[in-house]
Amino acid sequence: MSLREPALLGRLKAQIAQDGPISVPEYFTRCLHDPRDGYYANRPALGSEGDFITAPGVSQMFGELIGLWLMETWDRMGRPAPFRLVEMGPGDGTLMSDVLRAARLLPAFLEAADLWLVEVSPVLRAAQKDKLAGVSVSWAGRLEEVPADAPLLLVANELLDCLPARQFVKTEGGWAERVVGLGEDGELAFGLRSLSPPPLGEAARRAGGGAVSAAASDILKSLPPPSASPTPPPWGEDLPAGAILESSPAQAALGSELGHRLARDGGAALLIDYGRAAPEAGDTLQALRAHQKEGPLDNPGQADLTVWADFPSVLDAARQAGAAAPPVIGQGDFLRALGIEARAQALAAARPDRADTLARQLDRLTGAAQMGDLFKVACLSAPGLNPPLFEDEA
Repeated sequence: MSLREPALLGRLKAQIAQDGPISVPEYFTRCLHDPRDGYYANRPALGSEGDFITAPGVSQMFGELIGLWLMETWDRMGRPAPFRLVEMGPGDGTLMSDVLRAARLLPAFLEAADLWLVEVSPVLRAAQKDKLAGVSVSWAGRLEEVPADAPLLLVANELLDCLPARQFVKTEGGWAERVVGLGEDGELAFGLRSLSPPPLGEAARRAGGGAVSAAASDILKSLPPPSASPTPPPWGEDLPAGAILESSPAQAALGSELGHRLARDGGAALLIDYGRAAPEAGDTLQALRAHQKEGPLDNPGQADLTVWADFPSVLDAARQAGAAAPPVIGQGDFLRALGIEARAQALAAARPDRADTLARQLDRLTGAAQMGDLFKVACLSAPGLNPPLFEDEA
């Protein structure tokens, strides 16, 4: 007796068979946000028992120090009241819970904060409501739904990696775009489509094929259309055949949206993710399930898909929108500068039985071989604000 094929896989194969290959961004978005069978719509599994673990799940120290950074930034803003305290992609609510616990040190901060969580997953919204029970919270599906008549303090941990990227492959005949089609065995397979002159919007429509789910279509439409043609970055022209470049209009669009808002309303945004601090080639599309990597095409909708954050593009887009965007800082350096080592020592002194655990958590968050170097911290802000640790690099 054969196992029944997962529903999303079957629908994707049927669409491709009828209408042709789809772009990597559409495949990525369908896998994560299809309302019937997408990963975040139905089965996001965070933590040690789930598919992946993020920094807030490693240790409370991470969220507490983010809270301290937010409070100091608010103070440098002149302590506006009210202000919008926003988290985008808040997971199960652990980070914001830790931020608010640290913020008890400054009651005026809590009194002035109008808390918003930007979340599209109904499953994660339910988890956030449980984690933040008793806290006054508003939810939005997009940042634009958060009222814009007050300064903004925003944090997003591992959000950029959830925004899709186009992939380009250098061939002997030039560049081609990577797409998802069907192999000779009828299963999903990567293929190449020659680049053509039409604008990216037209190319995306051609790559999109048949009907797209309402939720996935809504997410794609919410991103401002890029103006450039579907070509790889110009710095890649000297790369050898076989090289892969990634370009994420979705990540750049978020940088632009944040930049415009911060330049207009004031405030700062902290973006934390794993990714590139400088342009470089490489295929970073990956799938994670039960903390193990698997092929991105193996189980659509059953595993988490990510790409590396393209910090150079995000920062450049924010600057063009009028915000200050200094160079990124490694997560390890950022947390050490905020005092994570002293915090770990204080926690160990209070609970000697947890000293070894705290040491492992500290290494996981800051160690060069762990999250310390791969993960980076970007700060976007209103011009002239000078948030902590980003004062002299505008």
